[in-house]
Amino acid sequence: MPGIVVIGAGQAGASLVTKLRALGYEGKIALIGEEHVPPYQRPPLSKKYLLGEMDLERLFLRPESFYGENGIDLHLDTRVDAIDRKDKVVIAGGKSIPYEHLVLTTGSVPRRLPGSIGGELRGVYVVRDLNDVDTMAPEFTEGKRVLIVGGGYIGLEAAAVAASRGLKVTLVEMADRILQRVACKETSDYFRKLHKSHGVDIREGIGLDTLTGDGHVTGARLSDGTEIETDFVIVGVGITPATALAEAAGLEVENGIKTDDHGRTSDPAIWAAGDCASFPHDGARIRQESVPNAIDMAELVAENIMGADKPYVPQPWFWSDQYDVKLQIAGLNTGYDRVITRPGEHENAASFWYYKGDNLLAVDAMNDARAYMVGKRLIDAGKSPDPDAIENVDTDLKALLKA
Repeated sequence: MPGIVVIGAGQAGASLVTKLRALGYEGKIALIGEEHVPPYQRPPLSKKYLLGEMDLERLFLRPESFYGENGIDLHLDTRVDAIDRKDKVVIAGGKSIPYEHLVLTTGSVPRRLPGSIGGELRGVYVVRDLNDVDTMAPEFTEGKRVLIVGGGYIGLEAAAVAASRGLKVTLVEMADRILQRVACKETSDYFRKLHKSHGVDIREGIGLDTLTGDGHVTGARLSDGTEIETDFVIVGVGITPATALAEAAGLEVENGIKTDDHGRTSDPAIWAAGDCASFPHDGARIRQESVPNAIDMAELVAENIMGADKPYVPQPWFWSDQYDVKLQIAGLNTGYDRVITRPGEHENAASFWYYKGDNLLAVDAMNDARAYMVGKRLIDAGKSPDPDAIENVDTDLKALLKA
């Protein structure tokens, strides 16, 4: 009998198959992944793992034995060649694997620099998977020069690790400010100050013209005409949803694999979850690139495969570790028109509260776990406290939960 086949052995895929067994699904389950190791955590790759503070086995979401013990057929180092929707089979590793339900948890792929500007030179890296980090790790030696292209979270986290290791770091961001696409000016200002205090040379409003070098990168020419020397480059200019398989199979794609609010694609036998999937939310179609979304959406799809018939209602949260600062984000700040600043109780602690009119949308909290937890609970409950109360440092945040 055909069972459930999951393509993509990352956080979403692992969460989905685990949830299916927890819900009592007794049929066949196959989890297919291209990497040679079982599903693992990605966030520590660019932080604790790269710093040598976390062993490989500690990255694993579950021991490899878990999958066999729970009747999950784990196909590692296996590339899926095609999806045959008519016969409901997946062609992978020279085998045809039949399915009753197919779930795409294919994740996303990093944007790379084009070869025409030196993107294919040796010493140019992206940060996405275990192989990426293992390959670049030997570069992180004191005194080396690194150019980081992109001032989003990946770029800033890489800068923090490099600076902590004693490297000379230059970061270029084409937009007017770092984090411009994802955060308010106040958050950008906070992290710019933090990185500069650790010696990072941040250049905003400046793009990369070309990388230079004969075989291996040795320098770069920037959009303002400046030329710099570098020993290696890290590219953090975003990711794109991995939709190639879905497109080849004729599924609808719109900012990712298009799903309904239950996680089902345009083919009723095929579902999608995680980075690769877009879904309807508040009259728009969005896609979220975060671990919590991968887990929550995958588990919901598992429930719906089992007949729950539940819509996906995201409760977004996110985190980033840079130096000794933990950034925690709750909510979605899309459409904000006002930001309230609240100082924290400790050094380097602060929170920024995003409002649209009188509605609280999101909170960025730096080293302020209380502000994050209260903000998240308020947003999840649909409550919007008076902005003046947030701004007043004498306000007891927890009391706002009872209002």
